[in-house]
Amino acid sequence: MALVLNEEQNMLKDAAKDFCTNNTPITQLRKLRDDKSDLGFDQATWQQMVELGWAGIIIPEDFGGLGFGYTGMGVVLEECGRTLTASPLFATACLGASCILEGGSDEQKSTLLPQVASGELLLALALEEGAHHNPLGVSATAEVNGATAKVSGSKKFVLDGHVANKIIVAARSSGNSGDPDGITLVLVDREAAGVSVTRTIMADSRNAANIELNGAEGEVLGEAGSGGAVLERALDVARILLSAEMLGGVQECFERTVEYLKVREQFGVPIGSFQALKHRAAQMFCEVELSKSVVLEALSALDEQTDEVAELASLTKTRLNDTYNLVSSEGVQMHGGIGMTDEYEIGFFMKRSRVCEHAFGNSAYHRDRYGVLQGY
Repeated sequence: MALVLNEEQNMLKDAAKDFCTNNTPITQLRKLRDDKSDLGFDQATWQQMVELGWAGIIIPEDFGGLGFGYTGMGVVLEECGRTLTASPLFATACLGASCILEGGSDEQKSTLLPQVASGELLLALALEEGAHHNPLGVSATAEVNGATAKVSGSKKFVLDGHVANKIIVAARSSGNSGDPDGITLVLVDREAAGVSVTRTIMADSRNAANIELNGAEGEVLGEAGSGGAVLERALDVARILLSAEMLGGVQECFERTVEYLKVREQFGVPIGSFQALKHRAAQMFCEVELSKSVVLEALSALDEQTDEVAELASLTKTRLNDTYNLVSSEGVQMHGGIGMTDEYEIGFFMKRSRVCEHAFGNSAYHRDRYGVLQGY
């Protein structure tokens, strides 16, 4: 596969860069945090993103989307990562839409996906039940009755769960926690009886929610008991697309740090002239370049539907976890004491990196998964 963007993808990337630079700078995230925004994102900005077609990038044209592919969504998320854009784009148009695309019936796709593409419907995936990523560790129960199910259980770390119109709940209709079979995805209205949502604000000032379900009734997404396979595919999409966003943050953090090394003076010379800092900057540069390649390869594999998607998802997420951690930590340290203050924006990248690192699997999880997939 050619690890380069085509002309249309480059045009989309340039348009996304221009939009994010002018409309969603980090000052917007700071304001949302300081104002304790109820939504956690700016509604007018989200509507502009919808009008640009971003909510429908991975959705086929038959269902009201652009059908522009995963690489198209990846370059948009990369630019969002540069400015730490707060929006429902990832939770709804990437993670939620992927669950419907991978597991929904034709009728459900025809009904739900056009609403996602038009911005009418916000989605969230309620999967995790503990402190660590464990997609098969589902203990919440689903009592299936035909096309509907009643769900009971607790869910943690539900991205944008407090603003979603509908929540895709992973629950178990048979088997025990850890079994790959017996997981059923149930589409539940956030306002439905038996649903209690508690908003949480994470270290990076972004949104998640803890959700309690007590006999909440919803619609079975796809086939009962087949949710495990759907989740595996949808989560790999999410891991790769989140890695694309992380890549944007990595590049912006690195570029800001290098610029600071050029202008900050100590002992009458720029600190970037010190050999020790040159070595550390060179190491970061190499890691950033490797990250660019692996993200683009993974996005291309998604578009081409190759057999390597699962391996590349774990490889990419591990690489970006480690690189974002390194570059953001070095960025703060090389800025010195002022890098630890809220006045400087470099610290926002470190906070975002730590949250992204643990979303959908940290490096230890994915190294182990990669080994299993390779037969070790």
